[in-house]
Amino acid sequence: MIDLKIDDNLAIIRLDNGENRFNPDFLQAILDVLDEIENDTRATTILVYSGHEKIFSNGLDLDWLVPVLQRNDLQTAKAFFYRLNQVFKRLVTYPLVTVAAINGHAFAGGAIFCCAFDFRFMRSDRGYFCLPEVDLGIPFLPGMNALLASVVPPHLLRLMQYTGVRLTGRQCAENNIVIQTCPRERLLDTALEFAKGLEKKRAIVKELKLRLNRPIIHALDVEDVPYIESGNYNI
Repeated sequence: MIDLKIDDNLAIIRLDNGENRFNPDFLQAILDVLDEIENDTRATTILVYSGHEKIFSNGLDLDWLVPVLQRNDLQTAKAFFYRLNQVFKRLVTYPLVTVAAINGHAFAGGAIFCCAFDFRFMRSDRGYFCLPEVDLGIPFLPGMNALLASVVPPHLLRLMQYTGVRLTGRQCAENNIVIQTCPRERLLDTALEFAKGLEKKRAIVKELKLRLNRPIIHALDVEDVPYIESGNYNI
């Protein structure tokens, strides 16, 4: 599901799980590779991109989640969302600088996942950044909102959440959601060049993230899924 390559100070992660939808196995694979990089390498930066031609991540694996909800297995559903929060928290407290090369669509949980990275690059020629939860019937947990609010301007975040509007790479760059866009054939090289220049000491990166991301970390620690417990969902 995940391919790892080490290039000097840079750990390059290719997400290779189809549309890279989040289910328990894929979330655990992400946590495992982050542990491997931290514990077994001297990398100072990670770069993440997708092996899918058109999709960076399509968010929650509804083919897995819907049956769980339909059989009213609240324990499994809650454990899944808490594990998703764990992945987000791991990234915002990770002792390496993190860079996402968004080389395809980033929808729903996939867009939130992108917000957990320190820096983002995006394709200019294809791919949307979108939060369609309003149409899926899935509200955002406190940690998800905190992550989104740290990256997306308030007026635009309201528009995205209430309408499900799709943003292009150009619109993301104009609103500083990503720091640069470029065509697909140049995206990875551009992000790699940026990432390789970030050879920072792990200890200070970790401390900076703990201080800067304190509100996000607190929100991710809130174990509160009342919407799931209510059974009031229509996905």
